[in-house]
Amino acid sequence: MMSDQAEGLRRLLAQSRTRMLAIASMGRGMGATTAAMNLAAALALQGREVLLLDEHGTGDGTATAHWGLDPLGTLADVACQRLTLHGAAARSGCGVQVLPAVPRAPTACADPRTLWQGDVILVDAALDGEGRLSGLAQLADDLVLVMQPHAAAITATYAGVKQLHYAYALRQLRFLVNGVAEPRAAQQVADNLAQAGSRYLAVSLLPAGWVRAEPHTHDAQRLARTVVEAFPASPAAADFRRIADEMGHWPWRPGASLGAPQPALQSAPQARRANTAAAC
Repeated sequence: MMSDQAEGLRRLLAQSRTRMLAIASMGRGMGATTAAMNLAAALALQGREVLLLDEHGTGDGTATAHWGLDPLGTLADVACQRLTLHGAAARSGCGVQVLPAVPRAPTACADPRTLWQGDVILVDAALDGEGRLSGLAQLADDLVLVMQPHAAAITATYAGVKQLHYAYALRQLRFLVNGVAEPRAAQQVADNLAQAGSRYLAVSLLPAGWVRAEPHTHDAQRLARTVVEAFPASPAAADFRRIADEMGHWPWRPGASLGAPQPALQSAPQARRANTAAAC
């Protein structure tokens, strides 16, 4: 009976929490930004309140450029109370709030869950030159690595997982296989990665799902929309919707941030707000 009550309480708390996920890739061309945008759009079209934090800024290839948005501020502006989040962010046509969050900003690692209480925060994470996560990305509940199903991408992803494991003592992360021609091949990639992570690193590599190759991606870009918005009947759009739905059922990991606590991330939310105020 007590076990059932505890499980019920955990579910109730999970429903009231803002889930934060970092989306990244180990190299260009994997489709991490595209995946982040499509997942955000799918969640928003399911009725969720979604905030997309873009560590890549506002240049070419970013979410703001793709959607043709012009945010008035950044995460640092919100953390320093120069702007409200709704005043700083720009809203896409499908309802996603988009806010630049460049890692170099002094307050870029302010916990956005203390600034915004919606359903889901997605971080389009930018790894640094050494393949490390920003302070903001380290705050995420889950890290999702986007990869392509070919040998070079698989090798780069596993090497990146190994580097992240030793940098942050990561015990668990998820990966999304993008641009899949044959689902069975994607399943084989997932199985092989999971076995390698468990055997050689003692890391739990969990599949976030796979997305079939989409021939109309460029058409969606021309329309300044995601595939989920522009071509909802396409196989890729269906895959993104499936993953977005499953994300809500992912178990909450123990602890408040990825991997082992970092010195800058060990303080309570009140201390983080105090540090943010000092940086402002």
